Amino acid sequence: MSKILLTGSSGFICSAVLKELLTSAHSVKTLNRSKQAGCAESNSILFSGFSAENTFTDCFENIECILHCAARVHIMSEDSSDPLSEYRAVNTEGTLNFARQAAEAGVKRFVFISSIKVSGEATKLNHPYKSTDLPDPCDPYGISKYEAEQGLELIAKETAMELVIIRPVLVYGPGVKANFLTMMKWLSKGVPLPLGAIDNQRSLVALDNLVDLIVTCVDHPNAANNIFLVSDDRDVSTTELLLLLGRALGKKTVLIPVPMRFISLCSSLVGRDDISQRLCGSLQVDIQHTKTTLGWCPPYSLEQSLQKTVNAFRQENKA
Repeated sequence: MSKILLTGSSGFICSAVLKELLTSAHSVKTLNRSKQAGCAESNSILFSGFSAENTFTDCFENIECILHCAARVHIMSEDSSDPLSEYRAVNTEGTLNFARQAAEAGVKRFVFISSIKVSGEATKLNHPYKSTDLPDPCDPYGISKYEAEQGLELIAKETAMELVIIRPVLVYGPGVKANFLTMMKWLSKGVPLPLGAIDNQRSLVALDNLVDLIVTCVDHPNAANNIFLVSDDRDVSTTELLLLLGRALGKKTVLIPVPMRFISLCSSLVGRDDISQRLCGSLQVDIQHTKTTLGWCPPYSLEQSLQKTVNAFRQENKA
């Protein structure tokens, strides 16, 4: 049984991690900016946020492992005049300040939830990212996460604290927001979509699969000082994903076979190449290293996980 400190426990991913840990034999404390539902008040530590100046010394008593999920999350419509500085302040400088103090306090392991954006934004079809590839972050969020990884690796080398880095791809599951939620809303209304001829491949990871990997990394001896990519271990095209979601919703899916070149052209004309990339581009990961090192496989299939996601969506929206 490990004594764990969990950060970011009100977020989409780590609220699910917290729920899983509370049903296990692990002892859990949470570090929050507000009171956290589901965790006894005695196990919830309030703080003002992550920065280069904050002191966390009182948080680490008897803690063996930190699961660091807290971050300034990726924002699709960024309106800051200097987004990189804002991401760095929390994701890089705040994380490294926190980790240094954890190492000095004798914390044995630091599990950092990073992002596939550290690896890059896209892959060539059937040429997935591997954990050994040179990082190529492109946007401020990815850069801030990569710089945090670099700093954490240095801290691990200089101290006795073990480091585990996890880079998830797009995470979906009950309560998912952003583009995944938008897709479900379109499909539930039977909106025809011009996405019937998308010949790409994308890796996804179900929330339950990601949580299982994170919990595995708490005390697995082979996890120490490794970088793990994670997915459902089954890639799908945008077209296939929409068809699977429509089937899970029990709705007729109307997909118009518009050529990808035309979608890319239209996106470029309105200055939104990012839309074309998300709909038509490929982003695949190879998780063989994760599976081999940890003896781990995703416990839930893509179809199971999509159905669970859809069931939660229908319950919330009475669809």
